[in-house]
Amino acid sequence: MKGLIIAVLIALGFFFVSSLAFSNNHAILIAIIAFLVALWTNEALPLGAVSMLPLMLFPMFGILDFKAASVNYSKPIIFLFLGGFLLAIAVEKINLHKVIANKLLSIFPSTPRGMIYSLAMTSAFMSSFLSNTTTALMLTPIAMFLTKDTKLKVRFLLAVAYGASIGGIVTPIGTPPNLIYLGFVNDIGAEPISFFNWIFLTAPLATLMLLIVPFILSYGLESIKIQKHEESTALNKEQKFLSFVLIGLVATLLLNSPIKPFYNGLGMNEYMILLGFGLLMFFPKVGFLVWDDIKKFPFEILFLFGAGFTIASAVMSSGLAKELTGYIEAISDFPLIVILFLIAIFVSFSTEVTSNTALTSIAMPIFFEFSKNAGFNQDVIMLTATISASYAFMLPIATPPNAIAMSSGVVKIRQMAKIGFFINTLGAILLTLIAYFYWSSVL
Repeated sequence: MKGLIIAVLIALGFFFVSSLAFSNNHAILIAIIAFLVALWTNEALPLGAVSMLPLMLFPMFGILDFKAASVNYSKPIIFLFLGGFLLAIAVEKINLHKVIANKLLSIFPSTPRGMIYSLAMTSAFMSSFLSNTTTALMLTPIAMFLTKDTKLKVRFLLAVAYGASIGGIVTPIGTPPNLIYLGFVNDIGAEPISFFNWIFLTAPLATLMLLIVPFILSYGLESIKIQKHEESTALNKEQKFLSFVLIGLVATLLLNSPIKPFYNGLGMNEYMILLGFGLLMFFPKVGFLVWDDIKKFPFEILFLFGAGFTIASAVMSSGLAKELTGYIEAISDFPLIVILFLIAIFVSFSTEVTSNTALTSIAMPIFFEFSKNAGFNQDVIMLTATISASYAFMLPIATPPNAIAMSSGVVKIRQMAKIGFFINTLGAILLTLIAYFYWSSVL
């Protein structure tokens, strides 16, 4: 009850402050968003319940009617996530994730630095194709039992959490902000970035982060000795078959991705491809799931996506995005590289105290209007904001992997904040350079 009262007070505070600079309708919208963000942050209500509140609040206050709000909970991008998570449940059910993790862990030396690199890279690789939340949940127990040294445990857990966030940006399905971005692009009628083009755009950034971040995490641990756990890396019959299915999915996505002007792709809908492979997991003699396995599906995440899309729709249709754009147009005369850095820093540090999904939902329409009015490349601006929402490493409420590391009881907020501050800044700098020198030339 205390958290609910705090959320109401925050909403009232935002209403009174924003009413000084915005119209009454926009002040109400800002207050509702603040109320939702506060509830997501303090967990006064379940995640799924908070995520369905826009269906009531927006029609109640005349922001959107029920039909306009509810349609956002069935966006095509949601079924992309559904297909990906069904595959993730199948991978977990037959323990394929443990074999993959052990294979990757076995590549690196049994030193603190080697293990930190192995955990971060394993986490990054897995979170590229599963969700970063699922990856962090899978690898956290492994990180916990690799050592009895508390200092090492902290760094191992942060390696898993940070690796999941770093790798989650590599594919559209790795982290919710990516899906929010693609959903928004679809809404405005623009051409979305294909699955493999997304990888080509984001892989250089993730690679640089994976080279530097584990080095930072392993600093000062050189003298600690650890005993590496040896686990079987042999695939059983089921695991081999699912591996071939996943390879088939990757091959299909690759063949479907156009490489213009040389190849136009297969012309299939990527959302349907991923959903189709996910549903294949229920087919007899082919899949590994029964309907009871769907109980493991995080339906609250689907509602979270719906809430995010509804917020973005409200910000756009109410005209709030245009009004907010007027306040940030003062930076439009700055050099593009400076603007990109300011966006990266602002979003990265802002998402430390709120849901990255909610923040991305709010940021997309604002930066879309800003880039359109200022004449900048809209894809570069919005993609910079999207990736920045995942590159928040300071606080547990910033991203699900951070929260999972904190839930272990080993990592303290002070430890995460101290290391995360430098990694936030590093991420913003590297993202700015990649966006300015690479994305600006190819998008």
